[in-house]
This record gives sequence, structure tokens and C-alpha cells, in this order.
Amino acid sequence: MIRNQKVIIDSDLAELYGIETKILNKTVSRNRDRLPLDFMFQLAKEEWDSLWFHFGTSKTGRGGRRYPPFAFTEQGVAMLSSVLNSKQAVQVNIQIMRALVKLREILSTHKELAQKLKALELKIESHDEQITAIFEAINQLIVQPEKPKRQMGFHADEPKFRYSAKRKRKTSLVNRQKSINYS
Repeated sequence: MIRNQKVIIDSDLAELYGIETKILNKTVSRNRDRLPLDFMFQLAKEEWDSLWFHFGTSKTGRGGRRYPPFAFTEQGVAMLSSVLNSKQAVQVNIQIMRALVKLREILSTHKELAQKLKALELKIESHDEQITAIFEAINQLIVQPEKPKRQMGFHADEPKFRYSAKRKRKTSLVNRQKSINYS
């Protein structure tokens, strides 16, 4: 990962296509209009130094690279395979085209499945609402009206009479003494 992109370095790509790195770079310089910056870029000095440290590239003046390599993104690899004329580049280009066609078929199948799932989900939601309404109706039918609670104890089924007899009031001794005057 360089610059937050998955890339392949020109020397590795040249090896993959079965050509020399300098031929790949000449082809790149001749076809700059087909390889914009989002397809390919040249590494900065710091990025190249980091790669140099990791891979132990030879020093300047003793053979090897004298300039930073190019890095190709996935789109750059696909475009470069259509520009190069080696047998391996042609085979890679054919494989890329087949993969793209297969990917398009898979995506269209997934779109159809997604649409069918969405339709099914909408049906299920409407069924859920209908099922809920059915259960509510059933619950209303099942609920019995509350019966009046029976009172505990003995109860006569006779009508209640009101007695009009007045009771004499009993007075206590203390009250009687107060009412008697001792004069």
C-alpha cells in the first residue's frame, strides 16, 4: 500500500508481463494519455527510499535504478495490459476482460436478488400488519366480560325492610346523675 492505494511496482509488473522494465517504462512514456494519475504515479523520493531500504536495491553508480519507479493501480494494470504487445500482456488483458464480464454478471444477479428480497420484505411487512390485526380480533373475542364478584357470607334474598321503631336511648348512671339537680 502506497498513498493508501494497492499498487504494483513497474519492475514487478514487467516480470509479470514477461518484458524488461525499461521496455515497460518506454511504453508508459509513449502512452501517458492512457495512464492518468489515478492509474499510475511515480514514487516520491521518500517512498522510493523506503522501498530501497525494504528490498535492498543497489546504489546509484553500481547498476540498478537511478530514478524512482512507477506504481500502477488496478486500473493502471488493466490499461497497461491493453497497451503492451507481449504474449503474456495479451493473455492478462483477456483474463481481465473475462473477469470483468463475470463480475458484471454476478452484480446483475445480485441486483435481481436484492430487488426480489425487497419485494418479499414488503409482502412480509403487510402480512405482519394483517396477522397483528387478526390476533387483536381474536383476543377481543376471547376476553370474557367480567362477572360481578360474589359477596362472601350469608345473604337472604328478601327485600330489606326499614324498621320505624325508635329505640330507647339508654343513659348511663353518670349521665343520669348529671341530669338530676340536687337543689
